[in-house]
Amino acid sequence: MFREFKEFAVKGNVVDMAVGIIIGAAFGAIVKSLVDDVIMPPIGLVLGNVDFSNLYLLLRDGAVAGPYASLAEAKKAGAVTLNYGLFINAVVSFTIVAFAVFLLVRAINRLKRQVEAPAAAEPATKECPYCCSAVPVKATRCPHCTSEL
Repeated sequence: MFREFKEFAVKGNVVDMAVGIIIGAAFGAIVKSLVDDVIMPPIGLVLGNVDFSNLYLLLRDGAVAGPYASLAEAKKAGAVTLNYGLFINAVVSFTIVAFAVFLLVRAINRLKRQVEAPAAAEPATKECPYCCSAVPVKATRCPHCTSEL
């Protein structure tokens, strides 16, 4: 069983998948920072100094009654909240990651098509103008009707 597991773990696909997951996690962290620190602050500024990470709907007060100045205060008080601002951030992050993956897959598919596309092969036969039979391109006489080509 250990030998089978070793064969499975050492296969190229498993290693490639592991590398992909690690890079994906790092890419996800970069995108999260991009959304939280670069994209959403200007959008919030345009929309009237809105901090999306602090947008929430209070469903039930916590041990200390609200209103709460921030989502962190509401969570600290034990309040039940619907965090739609964090959801908006997650949707924007997902959209950026999905678009980046789309561009990557599109580029890979384009490269595959270029590599896989066979060069236009020259025909191996030609048609005899007299008997309309298929004749090898290099032939100088038709094997069917013996006409000179």
